[in-house]
Amino acid sequence: MPKSNSKKPTKHILHLRTLEKVDYEAVREILQINYPTDAEPWTRDQFERLIKIFPEGQICVEDQGKVVAYALSLIVNYDDYGDDHTYRQITGNHTFNTHTREGDVLYGIDVCVNPEFKGLRLGRRLYDARKEICESLNLKSIIAGGRMPKYKEYSDRMSPREFIEKVKRKEIFDPVLSFQISNDFHVKKVLKNYAPYDIESKTHATLIEWNNVYYVEKEKKMHSPTRNIVRLGVVQWQMRNTDSLESLCDNIEFFVDAVSDYQADFILFPELFNAPLMKEYNHLGMAGAIKKLAEYTEPIRNQMIKFALSYNINIIAGSMPVEENGHLYNVAYLCRRDGTWEEQKKIHITPNEYDSWSFQSGDKIKVFDTDVARIGINICYDVEFPELARLMSEQGMQILFVPYLTDIKNGFERVRKCAQARAIENECYVAIAGSVGNLPKVKNMDIQFGESAVYSPCDIAFPHSGVISAATENTEMTILADIDLDLLKDLHNHGSVRNLKDRRKDLYELNWLSTKGATVADISSNGKVKTKKAKKEVS
Repeated sequence: MPKSNSKKPTKHILHLRTLEKVDYEAVREILQINYPTDAEPWTRDQFERLIKIFPEGQICVEDQGKVVAYALSLIVNYDDYGDDHTYRQITGNHTFNTHTREGDVLYGIDVCVNPEFKGLRLGRRLYDARKEICESLNLKSIIAGGRMPKYKEYSDRMSPREFIEKVKRKEIFDPVLSFQISNDFHVKKVLKNYAPYDIESKTHATLIEWNNVYYVEKEKKMHSPTRNIVRLGVVQWQMRNTDSLESLCDNIEFFVDAVSDYQADFILFPELFNAPLMKEYNHLGMAGAIKKLAEYTEPIRNQMIKFALSYNINIIAGSMPVEENGHLYNVAYLCRRDGTWEEQKKIHITPNEYDSWSFQSGDKIKVFDTDVARIGINICYDVEFPELARLMSEQGMQILFVPYLTDIKNGFERVRKCAQARAIENECYVAIAGSVGNLPKVKNMDIQFGESAVYSPCDIAFPHSGVISAATENTEMTILADIDLDLLKDLHNHGSVRNLKDRRKDLYELNWLSTKGATVADISSNGKVKTKKAKKEVS
C-alpha cells in the first residue's frame, strides 16, 4: 500500500470547501492509504463526473492548501433501492447514474481522512457539512453503508449484530462505527456482501441513517410531470429496389413522419436496411458492393440526425457498413432528438458476414442515456450472446434495441428466442426490427424473413407470453407499443422471481475484457469505456 510523502504541518490552517477536478490525485492518495489493497480506487473520469453532476455534494478539508480529508455523496430516490442493496447498485456500478436532483436521500459513498491528521476531528467536520447540505436541500435523511474494520478481530466468536450492540454499549471501539454513532447516526440493519473487497468488515456493512428533523415533505402534485410511459415505434422494412439515396431517404422519412405522429419516443429500423443501394454495384462482387454501400452511411446518418430533430423522436438508425482505417464494421446509430448522436459497432460477426463482406468485430459496448430511458443496442447476432445484455443491464439499461437481418425463419427464431430470454434475464424491455421482401439484383441479400416485435419480462404485471406487440410476418408495417418503466422497478424489488437480485455473486461474476484480455472495461453513463487492471477472467 503506498505511503504518503506528506509531512504533518506544525501549524494547521484548515479550510472546508467543495472538491475540484485538480484535487483528484490528492483524493486518490488518501483513499489508497485508508482502504484495503483490493478496493478499486476512483478513476479520474469517475471523480470528475461526480463533481459535474453534484458539485456541492463533494467536499474536502485542506490544511495549508493540501487536501487531507474528503467526503463524496449522491442524491438518490431511496425507494428505488430499499434497504437491501449493494454499493455497486447504489452507485450504478460506479457510473453514478443513480443520482437525481429529484431524490429524497443524501447517500454517502465515501469518507476518508489522511491518518497523519488524526486528532483534528476532520471526520466530524465533514459529517457536519453533510448535514448542512442535507438540510439546505430539504432531503429526508443521510444514509450510507458503513464499514466495521474492527469486526475482523471478533468475527470468529460473534455475529455482526452482536458486534454492533457491543459497539453501541461502548464495550468495543470500532474506529468507523463508534464515530458514526457518536455523530447521531443509527444502524438500520446489517448488509451482507455490500462491498466484497472489504475484508476487514468481512464484506458486511452497517446501513446507517441520520434523520433531518427540519425536512418538509414535498407537496404531492396531482399531475406528476415525470414520464414513466415510453412509446416505441418499430419499422418492419420492405426491401425494394431503390434508385437513389434520395429515394431511400424519402422512405425513411415516411416512417419517421408516420410514427412521430403518434408521439412515439423511439423509432427502430432494421440491420443493413440500406442494402437496396448495393444494386448499382452488383458487378463489383459482394466485397466491392458493400464497400460502395459504406460510402452512403455518413449522408444517411446525417439525414437521420435531421429527422430526429425535426420530428422530435429518437431514432435507432438500424445498422450500416462503415469503413475505418481500411476495415469494415457493422454500425448502429442512436440519433437523439436533441441533435446528438452515438454509435455501437456490432461485436459478434457471423461467418457469412466475414466471408462475404470481411466485416470486423467491434470491441466496445455502450449504454446510452436518452431523455426518457437508458438504452442498449445489440445488432442481430449480438443478442444471441447473453453476456452483452447482462453487462448492459448492470449499467441500468431499461430498453434493449435489436436491429436484425435474417434470410430464413431458422435465423429469425434464434433472434426472437434469444431476445425474449434477454428480456427475462435482465428485467428489461426488448424491441427487435427486421426486414422483409426480396432483392433479386443484390448478391447475398436475395431473401428476407422478418417479424418485428416488442418483448417484456414474464410476470404478473406484463403479458403472460412476454409479447407486448408483434408484427405480421413478412409484411411491411410498423408497430407501436407503450412500455411502463415503473413496472421494471417493481419487478426488480417485488417480482415473482428476481433474476438480477438473485444472482449468486458469491459464486460467479462477469467482467468485460479488452481485445487482448488484459484489462477489464467499465461502461460509463456517457457510453465511454474505461479500463482498469483485470482481476479475473470471465467466469
